[in-house]
Amino acid sequence: MPHPYLCPNCRSNRSRFNIIAQVTTPVKMDPHTGEVVEELSEQSMEPYHVKYNGPQYKVQCGVCGLVENEITFIKHAENDSGVR
Repeated sequence: MPHPYLCPNCRSNRSRFNIIAQVTTPVKMDPHTGEVVEELSEQSMEPYHVKYNGPQYKVQCGVCGLVENEITFIKHAENDSGVR
């Protein structure tokens, strides 16, 4: 369900945002060169490789550029009295 947003930084933007999809790729890297040695799948991840569990989306304010979790923008809109 869609929710209204309010930027917690500039406190005026309610309509211009960039939705950033968090796409993860688990990889194994060479510790000396930093090169990706192997891209891992869900099935090939070792037991000690922690699966990403962060937010699916981040939001960027289209006015001031602040990047935060989506819930931050939603909560600021919910808590704003609208009186300016």
